[in-house]
Amino acid sequence: MLEFVRRAYKAPRGVFLRRNPFPKPLLDGFFYREKMRAIYHVAPDEPVARILEVGGGRSGLTALLYPQAQIVNIDLDRTYADAPSNRQPGTNFICGDATQLPFPDGAFDLVTMFDVMEHIPEDRAAMAEALRVLRPGGALLVSTPNEYWRFPYYRALRPICPSEQSIMAEWGHVRRGYRLEELEGLVGQSAQKIANFITPLTAPSHDVSFSGLPARLRTLVCALLMPLTGLGYVLHRPDGRGTETAALWRKA
Repeated sequence: MLEFVRRAYKAPRGVFLRRNPFPKPLLDGFFYREKMRAIYHVAPDEPVARILEVGGGRSGLTALLYPQAQIVNIDLDRTYADAPSNRQPGTNFICGDATQLPFPDGAFDLVTMFDVMEHIPEDRAAMAEALRVLRPGGALLVSTPNEYWRFPYYRALRPICPSEQSIMAEWGHVRRGYRLEELEGLVGQSAQKIANFITPLTAPSHDVSFSGLPARLRTLVCALLMPLTGLGYVLHRPDGRGTETAALWRKA
């Protein structure tokens, strides 16, 4: 019975990974599969009913992970309200500020902050708010670039890639990322579980996906890189080196 309850709230791993929303999930969208695998690794395998997704945009990633939970996605950009992922049953979109969450204390079983902390100037205030609305014993999931992130990862790709400064401006990043110790300092405790992703072997495919190459050529190069990317994906372990990190905390 307990096994049934767990499966009712967390999607099976294979189903979750197959729902990579990128049009070419095994080519120039493969990097997103790496992110999904890391997040799945740290996500608690237990019943959760009410989830707050901070800065979820239009990805719908939290709903893919917990398809039967009630999810509130709060994001500053109100245009995301019309995204299909935010209009599906079980998801409620709210336009709002991560540093001033309009919810009472302890309102959620789980809070997700996927690739959002690096966008928020007042990151300490946003983390304090996330912890405030999380119930005691609830789970906090965060993913973010770490101290190894740079763009492009290899100098040889610079001729075909935007500069790091311009890609950060395009993505709205106000900082490059966080060392795990910096995230733990914001949360106030050590992470219970981590998984790194985008490895030295898979970084070329990731960076080509965001290069200035024409779309068809981008896809072709990702296909040519696939033996290297696939090898890196298969050999990687969660605690191995990566340029981004997913982590789990529990509220005391």
